[in-house]
Amino acid sequence: MAAIDPGRLLQMRSTIIGQNAALQRAAGHDVAGAAETPSTSFGQTLTDAVRNVNAQQTKASDLSAAYERGDTNDIVQVMLERQKASIGFEATLQVRNKLLSAYRDIMNMPV
Repeated sequence: MAAIDPGRLLQMRSTIIGQNAALQRAAGHDVAGAAETPSTSFGQTLTDAVRNVNAQQTKASDLSAAYERGDTNDIVQVMLERQKASIGFEATLQVRNKLLSAYRDIMNMPV
């Protein structure tokens, strides 16, 4: 078995870190500011997503009501907003189903 050279290992580590930083910059992420950015919790992310879907549903409902009252004639905008709301709701429903399925799987795991 060959001995591990600590100098070569540190060199490989610094090369990997450099390549990772270059990839992060290429992807448009600020490597220096990444450590300073406060992370949000999973629950907060889900809450924000549900609020966004709710806001989209409200906007679509308001536009539909305005069209029915005759306040606007832009049926294309009304239909686009309704489709956005529908897609957002369906995506939220699918995420909920996946989360429930994962929860059931975890609860059914033997200890």
